[in-house]
Parts: sequence; C-alpha cells; structure tokens
Amino acid sequence: MTENLISLFVNSVFTGNILLAYFLGMCSFIAVSKNINTAVGLGFAVVFVLSVTTPLNWLIYHFLLAPGALDWIGLPGADLSFLKFITFIAVIAAVVQAIEILIDRFSAALYAGLGVFLPLIAVNCAILGVSLFMVERNQTFMESLIFGFGSGVGWMMAIVSMAAIRLKLRYANPPEGLEGYGLTMIVAGLMAMSFMLFSGISTG
Repeated sequence: MTENLISLFVNSVFTGNILLAYFLGMCSFIAVSKNINTAVGLGFAVVFVLSVTTPLNWLIYHFLLAPGALDWIGLPGADLSFLKFITFIAVIAAVVQAIEILIDRFSAALYAGLGVFLPLIAVNCAILGVSLFMVERNQTFMESLIFGFGSGVGWMMAIVSMAAIRLKLRYANPPEGLEGYGLTMIVAGLMAMSFMLFSGISTG
C-alpha cells in the first residue's frame, strides 16, 4: 500500500505532471512565470488548493453524488453524478476565495503580484482536472489526497522552473520570430520531455 502511494506521488509530480503531461493550467503557467516570486506564491497556492479540494471532492462525490451514494439516507437508487462538474467547481471556488482573503490579509505584495491570476485559480483547468481524474481512476480517499498534493507539487515545480529559465532567457539572443512566447513554448516542450525521463524511476 505504501509503495503504491509513493509511486502515485512520484508519477503525479513527474511523469504524470498535470501541467507538462496533460497541459492543463497553461494560461497561468505562461503568464505568471515571468517572475520567480509570483511563480512561487502561485505555486504554493495551487498546492494548497489541490491538497484541499481533491479529497474534499472525493468525499462529496462518494457520499452524495455517486450512483448509490445516498443509500445511507434510504435512497439507494439515486444518482447525482451528473452534478459533479458544477459541485466540484463550487468547492474549488470557495477554497480559492478563502486563499485570496488570506493572501490579501498577510501578503499584500504577493496579492498585488498575482493580480487577476489568483482568483482565476478557481477556473484553472488543472484544479478541476485533478478532481475529475480522481473520479475517473476510481481512487481511494488516501490516493486522492496523495494525488492532489503530488499534482500541486508537480505544477509548482514546473512553474518555478519555467520562471527561473525565463529569467536567464532575458540575456539570450534568440532568432527573430522566437522572442517572447514562441521561445517560452519551446522551453515548455523541452521541460515536458525532461520530466518524462523520470518514468524510469522504480519505487519497488
């Protein structure tokens, strides 16, 4: 069991990185990775949101929405799984709102640096994607907790790495036509391939 959880964590951080393997959450990844400090701040926020919302959505799905989930109140035939999209989004939005209030209260500089991308975590497809993958893969509660945390760590590693690389790229002299986002997308592709190299790691 422990080996399976370690393997799940390593996979969600590296080879199954929600950003570099599935390209979810690219909008904030490209926009916020211009500055290392804001990238780190947003990375920690995403780790927290995923660590909280994924297991929370697991509980909501398995005790309220899944087929037969309402058996405990005498409704064994109920199936509310069609509500999972709107329910997951509502949970994510509530958690993001709480984080936004906390960051505004304790770090005004970080709040200003993140700007509109902080509330946009609520519609970050990576956040919703992790919850949907959790349901699709029929994970246990502990697996959903590890998967959410690992996906957040992987997303944070990717955006902080990109911010560090883009800092160095300011002194580069790329060919005409590759300046800006063109070169950034090439770097993102190279990062995705480098993360896939971790598929050779054995946790057995």
